[in-house]
Amino acid sequence: MDENVKKATRQSYGEVLLELGKENKNVVVFDADLSTATKTNLFAKEFPDRFFDMGIAEQNMISTAAGIATCGKIAYASTFAVFAAGRAYDQIRNSVCYPKLNVKICATHAGITVGEDGATHQMLEDISMMRTLPNMTVISTSDDIETKWAVKEISKINGPVYLRLSRLATPVIYNEDQKFEIGKAIQIGDGTDATIFATGVTVSEALKAQEQLKEKGIDVRVVDIHTIKPIDRDIIIKCAKETKKLISIEDHNVVGGLGSAISEVLTDESPTKLIRLGINDTFGKSGNAVELMEYFGITAEKIIEIVKK
Repeated sequence: MDENVKKATRQSYGEVLLELGKENKNVVVFDADLSTATKTNLFAKEFPDRFFDMGIAEQNMISTAAGIATCGKIAYASTFAVFAAGRAYDQIRNSVCYPKLNVKICATHAGITVGEDGATHQMLEDISMMRTLPNMTVISTSDDIETKWAVKEISKINGPVYLRLSRLATPVIYNEDQKFEIGKAIQIGDGTDATIFATGVTVSEALKAQEQLKEKGIDVRVVDIHTIKPIDRDIIIKCAKETKKLISIEDHNVVGGLGSAISEVLTDESPTKLIRLGINDTFGKSGNAVELMEYFGITAEKIIEIVKK
């Protein structure tokens, strides 16, 4: 992980979406009056005939994306997570997931790391909402390399996808030659003292904790669960058997998110205690993103504190 090189996954999304547009003429992009923030404006500039700004009408955007998907197009629909998963939930459920249409909902500005936009815009429930929908694939990427892989990879699968992206710039974790696979988590390190399951912006925090704990003689492994649905059951069971302590960390409500998904697997296959770090069933607050992560305890320091206990 290179902490000196940081990039927001929403920026990575915009850049690779442009590349994908050049490679695949069936890709059509929709936005809801936020293309500068979601970075779909890069695609819009190059392919104005395949870009549709639907205005502040997220429900209409999803319905239109569903319609064009019935014509053989691959629809990428983007807006902030709070509007994508929240305002347009009914359309996602009934117009996209029920008929299993080829719509990729790429939601930016997720979690409390939206920061100063405040509680109304800090979407902390989207993983929970999206993973309960039949036919939906849910992905939450952690860095530039992983995001660029995901944006292209989801174009190859036929069906609904929810891709969760952040506003906050995070360190680049992976090298260009890293291999990814939908539904397969990535284990970093073989430590047996603890497993830290992380997703999205919290993966870099888990890796910081791993480095600092190693200096204290505590060896932990980090598991980047980029695909929350279908979740990698095998690696969860493997870690439960091989490590002394299990911790999950996420920029999301602890109810229904990554920790809940892992707990479901453990309950079915290998009953084990899991310590869940996240937003403890409350709304967010206005403030600096880094300070909010500290306030809600989703940092490397909090992980270290839990592991040392």
